[in-house]
Amino acid sequence: MPVAPFRIESLALRQFRNVERADVAELPRFTVFSGDNGHGKTSVLEAIYFVCTSKSFRTTKLAEMVRHGAQAAHVRATALEGSDRREQAVGLEGARRSVTLAGKRPPSLASYAIKSPVVVFHPGEMVLSSGPASKRRTLLDRVALFVDPTSMDHLARYTAAARSRQRALETRGEEAADLEAFELITAEPRPLTAAYEAGGSDDEATLEAALRGGRERDRYRGSAGAGPHRDDLVLELGAYDVRSDASQGEHRAVTMALKMAELSCIAEARRAHPVLLLDDVSSELDISRTALLFEFLRESPGQIFLTTTRPSLIDTKGLTSAERRDFHLVRGALCEGPAGGA
Repeated sequence: MPVAPFRIESLALRQFRNVERADVAELPRFTVFSGDNGHGKTSVLEAIYFVCTSKSFRTTKLAEMVRHGAQAAHVRATALEGSDRREQAVGLEGARRSVTLAGKRPPSLASYAIKSPVVVFHPGEMVLSSGPASKRRTLLDRVALFVDPTSMDHLARYTAAARSRQRALETRGEEAADLEAFELITAEPRPLTAAYEAGGSDDEATLEAALRGGRERDRYRGSAGAGPHRDDLVLELGAYDVRSDASQGEHRAVTMALKMAELSCIAEARRAHPVLLLDDVSSELDISRTALLFEFLRESPGQIFLTTTRPSLIDTKGLTSAERRDFHLVRGALCEGPAGGA
């Protein structure tokens, strides 16, 4: 089955972050948002991610996305996948979220999230190669959602069981009778396109024995020492470990490579090219790596939105004028054309 093109055709923001109102239509394959820091560039990318996934890549506190002084925020988009055109919207009232897909409420947030595939790179992603394993597990969870949409349900049930086990350890001790139930958990093998280091055995008896033997340690540590919640990606550059030995520039390149791999994996699983969001990527890579990135982006069939403080650095040679469109933001107002008229 071929991979279909996926596009965001139009976008409407209301009271989102510092953007009071913004409406854009006829969005091309390559859109650049420029301007000084703090004026709303990243907020527009966040709004695109939000309307595609119902989540933010910047915060877990939904209320933070509502503009100061406003009671509610709303983002609406028209999406085109092959010949299927649909409208989707997400509304926020305080911390309450409502989503609609083609005018109807979807069966679940997970089913909504996989409908419009999107991948984001932002400066906070730099911890992917250098930070804790939890960040890399989140990357795997995002890909797994598209490979197997039921994975989010498995994750939620596993997380609930792990927390219940920990409460039993902390409140009733290592001999609590209900601990046996929480240790009958196995990590179901799943095909992945990235090598990973398992945090526990796939064998039920082996994992159960590890959990039983680790009760004393886990009681004081605050979490189980074995299980899929301790999985990690094995990142090596040549023959050495990326986390401990890579330079800052290499960490940036590895992180970007991971995001490109995420893009490819989701495209293959979803059979639709994800929208790619790049937040201030030109400040995170050196000149040679930036040139290689834009060479890759020009050849990519997917739609791209990016932000920059210097639009002149965005190299889109080879693209027609119809394939690129520039906007700039000034104190939350979205205006046509690049910042400074560059």
